[in-house]
Amino acid sequence: MTRRIYICDDEEGMLRYLSKTVSDWGFDVRTFASALELLAVLEKEEEQSGVLLLDIRMPEMDGLAVLARVREKYPELGVVMMTGYGTIDSAVDAIKQGAFDYLTKPFPEERLETVLGRCFERQQLVAENRALKKDLQSRLAPGEIIYRSRRFREVHDMALRVAESDVCVLLLGESGTGKELVAAAIHYASPRTERRFLAINCAALTETLLESQLFGHVRGAFTGAAQNQKGLLEEADGGTLFLDEVGELSPGLQAKLLRVLQEGEFIPVGSTRAKRVDVRFVAATNKDLEEMVAAGTFREDLFYRLNVFALQLPPLRERPEDVEILARHFLERAAIRLGRNFEGIAPQALEALRNYSWPGNVRELQNVIERGTILARGPYIGPEDLPLQLSRPKSLDKCEDGTEPLTLRDAERLQVARILSRTGWNKSRAARMLDITRRTLDRKIQDYDLSLDKP
Repeated sequence: MTRRIYICDDEEGMLRYLSKTVSDWGFDVRTFASALELLAVLEKEEEQSGVLLLDIRMPEMDGLAVLARVREKYPELGVVMMTGYGTIDSAVDAIKQGAFDYLTKPFPEERLETVLGRCFERQQLVAENRALKKDLQSRLAPGEIIYRSRRFREVHDMALRVAESDVCVLLLGESGTGKELVAAAIHYASPRTERRFLAINCAALTETLLESQLFGHVRGAFTGAAQNQKGLLEEADGGTLFLDEVGELSPGLQAKLLRVLQEGEFIPVGSTRAKRVDVRFVAATNKDLEEMVAAGTFREDLFYRLNVFALQLPPLRERPEDVEILARHFLERAAIRLGRNFEGIAPQALEALRNYSWPGNVRELQNVIERGTILARGPYIGPEDLPLQLSRPKSLDKCEDGTEPLTLRDAERLQVARILSRTGWNKSRAARMLDITRRTLDRKIQDYDLSLDKP
């Protein structure tokens, strides 16, 4: 930390005395007889840190006005006001406006030394706290989202844009596409970044346990509840709660969650008193919630509360240009964890990775690379280190007639286009034949870029 002292006083004798005294203590001293001169120099400094000894009464500009300017533009600079007996009230006002302390003229050297020491100690504590907070933030915040494809860039850019607001976000897509990573990116790009980001998988817990985890419980609420326990809603107050697999919520929990979204309050299990919270919700699902609403298994009002802003995450097979960059990223991480040095992935193995359809998406790719780092004997992951379904010759994946098999997306697009053509683009009839809702059909038409003049 810079041990620099700025002294601003229009009394020449006081300026000389303070300059010599503080210099003898080993500080880097800069003196100013004019407030305007001080502000001009601070404006040009690359780093405005240290302590400013500032007289309250000066002819060109009042010390309190200088204090206000310094606190606004140079918050790292500690300010100690100097005042005569007749202006102690002003010095107290200065403390209220952000000054660290004040000295009443004439003051002994011991008093000055003590105040300066305390001011620098406080700045040191603030700097250490900021460094610890930054380190903690880096540990809790998600890692960099890795991609190269235009499709995922569009999703990522849209996520960062919606992060600035406070609306609910619904992330749609297959398992393993990175929904939790995107949810975390939304939180850490939002005004709530200083508060907690918590996540829960609604499909991984029983209804009773999930209710307790979300809403908390009071002592005696059930067997084993020996003490009050905060739920994730209360822990995430002021922050973000990510509800993964939200389509798995039971009807009872759907109703309770709806109350939180509508009223901002909930009742812990076993309690009769409501608690208020301010939580931003990001939900995710790989199910078609619209079809669940039509079937009566998901509340329509909850769906519209969660679906204020929807983001569709593309599966890995639809962004093949991301496979190589993700594979190299996972290789670097696995190598560090295993304490091994790898030079990369062999060209034949990379080709196999690019040609695979990745039904498990990014999560499957990560598992494949970690497996490869364990099996590889040399500096490269080779095709022999990959699972059989990736390393076998591509010809084995051909259909009986020798043609390449369709991806699931291509097959669905072809079927939707065929039914629309058969029904003369009667969407209601086509939706019935496909056994989906009309709204889902409209979305698929848009997603697959289908129209009357396109096959």
